[in-house]
Amino acid sequence: MSTQDPTTWITICDTCKREGWDPASGATDGERLAALIEAAARDMPVRTRRVSCLMGCQQGCNVAVQAAGKLNYTLGRFEVTQEAAQGIVDWAVLHGESASGQVPYRTWPAAVKGHFVTRHPPLPDAE
Repeated sequence: MSTQDPTTWITICDTCKREGWDPASGATDGERLAALIEAAARDMPVRTRRVSCLMGCQQGCNVAVQAAGKLNYTLGRFEVTQEAAQGIVDWAVLHGESASGQVPYRTWPAAVKGHFVTRHPPLPDAE
């Protein structure tokens, strides 16, 4: 559980299937990556959740890094590896530490470089 306010969430698409996915594997690539991310995030100041489809099928495996009042990001094109999972978690922690959600490029883990798909501004405050 996060001690940060607001909480940074890693939203993981558990239906992602990379090209060449084998249905006999018993799990989607997204489910396998989700399990690795969840393990890497244990005891870290971020939260995880799984969703069915982030609509980035051409760029799977996909995750979103989000927090209220901050820039939010979609990342994709991940292979199912421990390195990718750890890089996602490490970057999400940096996102959580940033007041705006923007993380200086020089601090990005190598595993996330080249994987950013979109950036979304925070929602405006209610009027």
